[in-house]
Amino acid sequence: MSRPTTTRRALLTASAAALAASATTLPVPAGAAPASRPRGGPGGGSTVAHHAWHTAADWRQGTAQGIRAAAGSRPGVVIGTPHATLRYRDPHGGTRTETWEYATWTSPVQRLRVPAAELIASWNADTPEGTWLRVEASGSYTGGGDTPWYTLGVWTAGDGPDVPRRTSVDGQGDGRSTVWTDTLTVTEDGLRLTAYRLRATLLRAPGSRATPTLWRLGAMTSDVPDRFEVPATAPGPAAGVEVPVPRYSQTIHLGRYPEYDNGGEAWCSPTSSQMIIESWGRRPDPADYAWVSPSYDDPQVCHAARQTYDHQYEGCGNWPFNAAYAATYPDLQAVVTRLDTLHDAERLVRAGIPLITSQSFLADELDGAGYGTAGHLMTVVGFTEDGDVIANDPAAEDNATVRRVYRRRQFENIWLRTKRYGADGTVVGGTGGVCYLYFPTRLTPAQRRALASVGVR
Repeated sequence: MSRPTTTRRALLTASAAALAASATTLPVPAGAAPASRPRGGPGGGSTVAHHAWHTAADWRQGTAQGIRAAAGSRPGVVIGTPHATLRYRDPHGGTRTETWEYATWTSPVQRLRVPAAELIASWNADTPEGTWLRVEASGSYTGGGDTPWYTLGVWTAGDGPDVPRRTSVDGQGDGRSTVWTDTLTVTEDGLRLTAYRLRATLLRAPGSRATPTLWRLGAMTSDVPDRFEVPATAPGPAAGVEVPVPRYSQTIHLGRYPEYDNGGEAWCSPTSSQMIIESWGRRPDPADYAWVSPSYDDPQVCHAARQTYDHQYEGCGNWPFNAAYAATYPDLQAVVTRLDTLHDAERLVRAGIPLITSQSFLADELDGAGYGTAGHLMTVVGFTEDGDVIANDPAAEDNATVRRVYRRRQFENIWLRTKRYGADGTVVGGTGGVCYLYFPTRLTPAQRRALASVGVR
């Protein structure tokens, strides 16, 4: 209930200072990544494509300025010899430092087989003390011309006094497209994106030897059609399968830490993230949440809220920030994408990969929930023998009541639709199947196949 979806995001009024751009338009280099391959949804007509750069070969495809490859079992890129310096004044007062050394990695042009109306980036990185990164995207329009380089996140894993505050950037647009917090959206009727590039800028204080490490950078593109209802599906391959996942309530945190949006209904996203992170055997060190009052239960949920908080959005529901937080844990990867049907979710669950879904609904549209919401995150952890959805729903009174069973037909519709009627009868938006996927670097063959079936590698 922390994520209104009327326009995918509520557009906030203040804007953060722009960082200096440093790269020029690039041709498609030899060895560039192949075009996105849309998945087969109902009738084989999926508009969703996900592509990521994360292997040593992937990083060699891009254009580097001041970047060098990071050796090891998890390939990445780091600052080598800094390309230059730039000035960045933190609009949220996170640091007094305004001059930073930086290096950039720019992806090859990623051409789309299905033109897209939206793009959501996600990244996995380590940012030691005093370092941070910025992620940008630029797209090419049908009919010619490019978007500006849009900032999709100023991000750091920490929030100490020596780094800028983690933030999205409002006020970006060229009259044909804009950024709704974390989503690049084409706003001109009939216009779409035919290709895009991503750029990551790695930054540190001048003279420092510390560096961010970027392990994964990617984006989901889509053009999900307007729809109030989606086709019903029969129970699929995960009938009777339930993945063991810890159960945490967001509600018990109501009123805690107003500086991180006051707990309660605002914390559905970090609470869901923490459940899935721990299902993979990862937990924060107690020292990480030593700042939490010892009187509070589940202090790791408070920690997750702090680590996902977006100072521009003034909330914890930034989709890529949640994925980036999950990927700060050892050998854990995370992406934001869309799925086409519940069968996609079932293939993941059958392989042992739970997922976090974003949806909005009226109270009478989801039996057993007991609430309505303009935007809410919960986890899908299994399916009953009849194909109904088993969800760890953090909007529960306590941890003991987090596990819910929701009717299949109701759940798939509220999650996958893009249009719905609000309580006042007006037409508002839905997320069209947005989800977070968290998974380890070492995967079983079945897990690899399940991820590949939804376009994630």
